[in-house]
Amino acid sequence: MTDKQRCVYLIDASIYIFRAWFSVPDTLTNADGNPINALHGFAGFLGGFLDEAKPEHVAVVFDESLTTSFRNEIFPDYKANRELPPADLKQQFHYCRTLVKALGLADFSSNYYEADDLIGTIAMRLRTQDFSMVILSADKDLAQLIEEGDMLWDYSRKRRHRYADIPQWLGVQAHQVADWLALAGDSVDNIPGVPGIGSKTATALLTQFDSLENLYNRLEEVAGLKIRGAARVQGLLREHEGSARLARQLTGVAIDPDMRVEAKDVKRRSVSSADIMAVCDELGLGRMTQARLVRVVG
Repeated sequence: MTDKQRCVYLIDASIYIFRAWFSVPDTLTNADGNPINALHGFAGFLGGFLDEAKPEHVAVVFDESLTTSFRNEIFPDYKANRELPPADLKQQFHYCRTLVKALGLADFSSNYYEADDLIGTIAMRLRTQDFSMVILSADKDLAQLIEEGDMLWDYSRKRRHRYADIPQWLGVQAHQVADWLALAGDSVDNIPGVPGIGSKTATALLTQFDSLENLYNRLEEVAGLKIRGAARVQGLLREHEGSARLARQLTGVAIDPDMRVEAKDVKRRSVSSADIMAVCDELGLGRMTQARLVRVVG
């Protein structure tokens, strides 16, 4: 699927767990009566992915920093528009992680760095070991990590975005995505950006100046651009420079300096059918799901 000799698949687990929680009825429960709808859907996703991709190297990354990441320290309102997961969903995240380990897949999390940051850190560490990346997520923020030979795979929607596809999809180059979000804002993460500047204007500015830093270094040129309300845009940029630079600290993927990852850390481990079935029984997954997981892992 990629150009380099070795490929690692980096899975943004929360996307698929939340999607399953919303799409699978919560009447699906385990022996104790606890809902396992998100677990069931996530198990289906993992089974389908493993069957299709047959990966040798995989990292499944979980979010544990919903209110404790470094971004919350910088900007307390970061993601304040989101409700915290209810207790039954939080429990299912633990179930999902137990399943990931039972399937012989590497799992990662942090209470200070978000899943995007961990994915970016793993990608950076493994690029030096001649790996290319396939990131499984529907999160456009992760497009900033895509380089030549990589791919962002929105698995559920069957959409594959390679490096050359990013401009057509988002309107900017992969390396401009964090700057683009900082200018236009990101309502999903409650990042305001520069008031009055939308995605189209942000795209036009980055087409001309390439980066947020260059834009502010050449701010006097903005009024002369052939864009609607150029003088007004220049004024907004000047007035809200602090907000733009703050937003840029939030939109960019950060690297965890203490995290070390080598090829052996993300290589699929051998697991027995009996162990998989035992864990599935413990979690409450049915026989059809168990059989599928045993087949794709074996």
